[in-house]
Amino acid sequence: MTGTSGATFHLAARVSSDRPDAVRPVLEERFPGTVITRDGADLLLDAEVPGTDAKALNRELLSRLRRVEKRTRLRARWTSPDGTEQRYFDYVLTGTSRP
Repeated sequence: MTGTSGATFHLAARVSSDRPDAVRPVLEERFPGTVITRDGADLLLDAEVPGTDAKALNRELLSRLRRVEKRTRLRARWTSPDGTEQRYFDYVLTGTSRP
């Protein structure tokens, strides 16, 4: 993924997919050592992600997941080191809050 230098973002995400067992390995590969839990058919994760731009990180993650299963949805909250939080539903920024 883009941005292996710069800031570190905290990611809290819910991944919904028609094939959660197919997308889980993508998450495990991208976020090694991160605990990924199931909530019904959804996958939940909290991870620290190096990068410089939450929008680019979100886009790359969802693109990777959709290469495996097109009908995958991503609800993600990316928090930057300064505490700014960006919330996404799939590729769309749904809200921003600052501390």
